Amino acid sequence: MEPFALSAGDFCWINGEGDDPEDLCLHGHAEARIAGETVAFDCAVSAAALYLLKSLTEDHILGRPGQEQFFPCCGFFCVADETGENVEIVGCDNGADWTLRHEGENVRLILPDGKEQVVPLADYRAQVFAFADKVEGYYRRCAPKVLPEDEFDRRGFLAFWREWRRRRGK
Repeated sequence: MEPFALSAGDFCWINGEGDDPEDLCLHGHAEARIAGETVAFDCAVSAAALYLLKSLTEDHILGRPGQEQFFPCCGFFCVADETGENVEIVGCDNGADWTLRHEGENVRLILPDGKEQVVPLADYRAQVFAFADKVEGYYRRCAPKVLPEDEFDRRGFLAFWREWRRRRGK
């Protein structure tokens, strides 16, 4: 069986441009290679990266109520928790998803059709970090973001990056 792999590219902001200081959510093409199958979706790659970072320590169950897809179509806005350290990204029901269960030093990835692949957690972590680093690198190459004037939106965006950095280990 082929090794598990993640990739992201074709980045843009919602207006289709390569840069937009006021758009906080990066879009692009994301792919996961699982059990010999390719799961691909044009999605909100910034949200996808955070969901993948979360999956380093948390199970992700396909179809669980209130849980977004690994590759979500969109993320309308970020809702900071009361501490401002974690965020929930709210989007639509469209996306691509699979299950991830932690099993000791491995993760079990289960596609919607039931195909499975067990991956060493260290290998999974390396793929997730590479995906997240590529997304973050694109943010860094763009103009600095203009923080929203609305306090709710600003808190959500800042919490997004606090959670990202904590989960990424920065």
